Amino acid sequence: MYTSPFDLFDTVKKHSLGSNDGKKHRDKPNKLSNAEVITIMIMFHSCGHRCLKHFYKHYICEHCSHLFPKLLSYNRFVELEREALIPMTVFVKEVLLGECTGVSFVDSTPLRVCNNRRIHCHKVFKGIAMRGKCSMGWFFGFKLHLIINEKEEILNFTFTPGDVDDRAPLKMENFVKVIFGKLVGDKGYISKELFAELFINDIQLVTKIKSNMKNCLMSVSDKVYLRKRAVIESVNDELKNIAQIEHSRHRSVCNFMVNAVSAIAAYCFFPKKPSIAVESYSDNQLVLF
Repeated sequence: MYTSPFDLFDTVKKHSLGSNDGKKHRDKPNKLSNAEVITIMIMFHSCGHRCLKHFYKHYICEHCSHLFPKLLSYNRFVELEREALIPMTVFVKEVLLGECTGVSFVDSTPLRVCNNRRIHCHKVFKGIAMRGKCSMGWFFGFKLHLIINEKEEILNFTFTPGDVDDRAPLKMENFVKVIFGKLVGDKGYISKELFAELFINDIQLVTKIKSNMKNCLMSVSDKVYLRKRAVIESVNDELKNIAQIEHSRHRSVCNFMVNAVSAIAAYCFFPKKPSIAVESYSDNQLVLF
């Protein structure tokens, strides 16, 4: 039986442990509901604004007060974001993600939390964020792992520290359980063990070969998919430049997750997404890679 994200959140809150400090705590219901908080966050990432505080105070409070009649102060709104994290994540996972069509693309992108010069004095993500290396050099933060279909719809996503190998999420059952058919990745996903493990689960991992590897025969369809693999980079570009999933002004780990998940939710609502035309090719036609 289907359970709504908000019912799940209420269940978690009902069975969660309270404070054991012996003091009385206010437990009044919030004037701004979780659904309203989620809507405001999705609007923020959809409108292309760069500052949440300016967006909330000068756009939501001045022009959208009729849509949100019980608006709170900005500081209180930031406190309510963490309470909306669980229902927002469930809402994205259960409602907004696309469906696999048999051809999927996988990639990871870094999410920097500070400039490299400030790594030693950074305190917000100390012990959580890690140093990693990508095609653009070293960074300090996290990695966003994405799986999309040819329609640019996100099929699944996960976050890991920056030092985690790109192939590690593909070994998790929950990350690839909705995938079948061909999964196209770059050279960073080359692994005989990973290929065999995914093949057992009806997933064929398709990657390019490195310069020190022998040439191999490859079907025409796989070669075409590899040429169009860069389409997933457009998703990363929209998440960073339009939805602003990456910035260095975070003040808590929970609000970082709220910002990241709401950016993915906003992307799912984008009316136009770049897509590719996947034509049918016979797998019997082989070419030298």
